[in-house]
Amino acid sequence: MAEIEPSILTWQGLNRRISDMTALKREVKVWKDERNAKNVKVDWRFTTSDARIKLRHLYAVIQEGLSGGRISCLKF
Repeated sequence: MAEIEPSILTWQGLNRRISDMTALKREVKVWKDERNAKNVKVDWRFTTSDARIKLRHLYAVIQEGLSGGRISCLKF
């Protein structure tokens, strides 16, 4: 979920240039406080099993070798 929040932040209003760090921190705090007050949840559109199927090319493949069940190779 950590990757989702900055994307939402940009989409919901910080998609512009902000003049200084103080203004940025203030705006992020306001956004964060409003989002937390609404108790916003992520609406996952698929299950973990579905994600593993759809995104299997992103997962490492563990191949066991003759080294007693240790990982001998990681393939992506």
